[in-house]
Amino acid sequence: MVCVVEQKIRKAFEESIQVKRRFLDTYVHLIGEVANVIAGRLSQGSKVILFGNGGSASDAAHIAAEFVNRYMLERPPLPAIALNTDMSVITSIANDYDYSEIFSKQVRALGEAGDVAIAITTSGTSANVLAAVEAAKKKKLITVGFTGAKGDKFCTMVDYAFQVPSAQTPRIQETHITLGHVLCQMIEEILFKSPGEM
Repeated sequence: MVCVVEQKIRKAFEESIQVKRRFLDTYVHLIGEVANVIAGRLSQGSKVILFGNGGSASDAAHIAAEFVNRYMLERPPLPAIALNTDMSVITSIANDYDYSEIFSKQVRALGEAGDVAIAITTSGTSANVLAAVEAAKKKKLITVGFTGAKGDKFCTMVDYAFQVPSAQTPRIQETHITLGHVLCQMIEEILFKSPGEM
């Protein structure tokens, strides 16, 4: 019994590692490019707006916290907000209008041209996330998408798309939070380390 349990544990870890390796091979250059884009916008006084549902909501809040507080370096706070964290706003919009508008109305209220919107949808089909991306594009925000293997349509909607090569929600989400952490690290280093320290 112990052997079977250990095999399942090892299989889960190995699957996660393999997905991340394939993702890294595809996106290592784009990760660096997006880190530079976001760092550039933050240095110009813009902010990062993040949103998602369920586990992706947790990822959005987690990444926003890394920006506002710190990731690895002692440095000034960076402006970021996760739109899925204010339950009064979310429930009022869902109640008075529709759940599909909970993020798009906030983007229209808070987003400014030059801000960066990070949209996270494991499936690539979340109606409220897609609506918020459309709202962000209309307001001339830079759009970055995190999704999974089935998010082809979503990838065509954003300026920068990261598509995890898996259809399994846990593997996709594990890669998304790693991507978020790496972006936070690179952005901190771009903004707050001298070239000789990087």
